[in-house]
Amino acid sequence: MFDSLAHVFQPLAIKQFDLLLVIYLVAITAEAMSGALAAGRRNMDFFGVAVIAFVTALGGGTIRDVVLGNYPIGWTQHPEYVYLVILSGLATTLLARYMHHMKRIFLMLDALGLVAFSLIGCNVALQLDYPVVVVIMAGMLTGISGGVLRDVLCNQVPVVFCRELYASVSLVVCVLFLALRSAGFDNDFNTVLCFILGFGFRMLALRFSWKLPTFSYQQRWD
Repeated sequence: MFDSLAHVFQPLAIKQFDLLLVIYLVAITAEAMSGALAAGRRNMDFFGVAVIAFVTALGGGTIRDVVLGNYPIGWTQHPEYVYLVILSGLATTLLARYMHHMKRIFLMLDALGLVAFSLIGCNVALQLDYPVVVVIMAGMLTGISGGVLRDVLCNQVPVVFCRELYASVSLVVCVLFLALRSAGFDNDFNTVLCFILGFGFRMLALRFSWKLPTFSYQQRWD
């Protein structure tokens, strides 16, 4: 079931692989549920909910693999991932009334997913021997693309472009991972350290509402 992820995490120790694998599964479940909630805010039917849940959870990895030419795409070989995210999305329609009590948990799961997806994307690109800038872009594509697709399909400006630090966290994680790797740090230690620091950075950004400067241009070209 996990052969493709095992290939991604080949350099990692077994215990660490198990940890990241569990986080990956938790992350795609949480992302699917966030997609379902976004679909509900747009009054979509159950088919729309399932599509948005799928795109949010697995869209980032799909875009990365298409861009990198990494075939076959992971979920096409493991339909259980598709079942997991779609069922999670549909289950959200039954649990939505209780979701406001779980907001903090969702934010933590989303932060875990962002960092995990970013590291997965970096590892995939490294396995394919891409240059550094492509590795960074692959990590960011994996981390943020699902949320971007979700917001676009829900007719919203993607939140990663206009609110608290999100894409920036992915960028920092990818750059730090490659910098420590180039410095000769053990890959297991490197991954764990980047995971902890990335998660902490994201949670601090939420706690203190850290944002990048915004650009506003209102002049008309009449």
